[in-house]
Formats: sequence, C-alpha cells, structure tokens
Amino acid sequence: MTTIQMPDCLLPLEGAFNFRDMGGLRTEDGRTVKKGLLFRAAELTGLTEADHEALRAIGLRHVFDYRNRAEAEEKPDPVIGEARYIRVPANEAAEDAPHVTMEQLFKSGMHKAFSDNMLDRLYASLPINNASYKQLMSLLRTPETSLPLVHHCAGGRDRTGVGALLILLTLGVPYETIMEDYLLSNVTLEKFHAQMFDMAAQYLDEASLETMRRTMALQERYLDASMNAILSAHGTFEQYLLAEFGIDAQDRARIQAYCLEA
Repeated sequence: MTTIQMPDCLLPLEGAFNFRDMGGLRTEDGRTVKKGLLFRAAELTGLTEADHEALRAIGLRHVFDYRNRAEAEEKPDPVIGEARYIRVPANEAAEDAPHVTMEQLFKSGMHKAFSDNMLDRLYASLPINNASYKQLMSLLRTPETSLPLVHHCAGGRDRTGVGALLILLTLGVPYETIMEDYLLSNVTLEKFHAQMFDMAAQYLDEASLETMRRTMALQERYLDASMNAILSAHGTFEQYLLAEFGIDAQDRARIQAYCLEA
C-alpha cells in the first residue's frame, strides 16, 4: 500500500482534518508569507484537548466560519482559547435551509438535481458581492489586531478555497502557487472523500458514482471560475479589492508588510 506524504503545512491535529498553515508560500516579489498567522481548515467540532493545547499556543484571535446556520448548529465550533468566533455564510442562499447529511442526500435521491457544472457555478458566484468575504477581508485589513486567524467551512476546500484565493492574491502570491495550494485538498481530504464515496456507493450505480468522483475532486477549472468572475466583473484584482472591500494600494502594502517576510 502506498503511503501518501502529507504536506508540511498540515497541522498534526487529532480531531480536525485539512487544518493547514497558509504560511511559507512565496510571493511574486520574492517575499514569503509568514507562518503562524493565517490558517485554513475543515470543521472543528472534533478537536481534542491536545488539539486545543496546540492551538492555544498559536494564540488565535479569530475563528471565521463560512458555514450556514444548520451546518454550524449540527457541528458547532468549540471555544478555542481567547479567539473570537465569527460566522457569516459564504452561500447566503443556504443560510436558512435545513441541513441534509450526505447519506440523507443520496437516500432521498436529491443528488439527482446536481449537475456536472454545479461547482463551476458556485465558484463563479462566491467572490462577487459576498458578505462573508467582505467580513473576512475586513479582518485581513487590520492584521495587527485580527491575526492569527483560521477560516473554515465543512471540508475546508470550496468556500475556504475561495477565501484562501482572496487572501493569498492580496498578499501577492502568484495564481499558479495558489492553485497548487488549492489542489492540496485532494491529498489532505483523501480519506474524507473515500468515506463519502463508500457511502454513496450504497445508493448509486457505477456510472453515477464515477461521475460523482470526477465532479467532487477539486479541479483547476473550479478556482478558475472564481478568478474569471473577478476579472470579468472588475477588470483587475486591484480594482476588485478596491470595489468589493475598500482595500487600496496603501492598505494592501500595509497588509503585506505585516504578513510577509524577506
């Protein structure tokens, strides 16, 4: 059996998965994102006492949750040290929808309403006029008092992936590097995805299961949909930052000065 080598950015927590330090990435001007300031993760409900001890040592100031109300109520975030908890749903349309587990989804047949381009459409819609990312970026705008921060959703891949895109682009990380970091979730979530597919196999024929595997795997085109939506709406990322978040060149330089090192 082949053992997959997990990336160094993945924190060795017992009760949470896909909890990664966003530091260590190189920017276009040759600087590096500082470690210990920005983290991304999946749901945090299962954190153990040892996990809490490790996270308390980081001194998190904010836990930012992209999930909708039902998701957060079913698997609530624990209190982590002195961190302030903020939840603003990235998919606002789902805020008041009842939570449906993956098993309930397939048992009921609701999965049949999903299309091959469902995630493409989601990614295209997320970065534009979204209250969740406006709140996230307002925290990034004041790094001196807001960081360290962890942002997360259920799996730490889609909603969190778009949030990571916005943060890292603001810091000047090349898009190609951001894409590599985004696709890492296919590795860090391998066991999570395998469990999901095993469960789905009880309800789907082989062709439908293969379509699901193909669609659910993170692909470049998904993050491209977010980036294309930004450029289509605003022309440049700089104009997007200013129009959506009020972050101008001076703000961006100050954020970079705090979050980057030579």
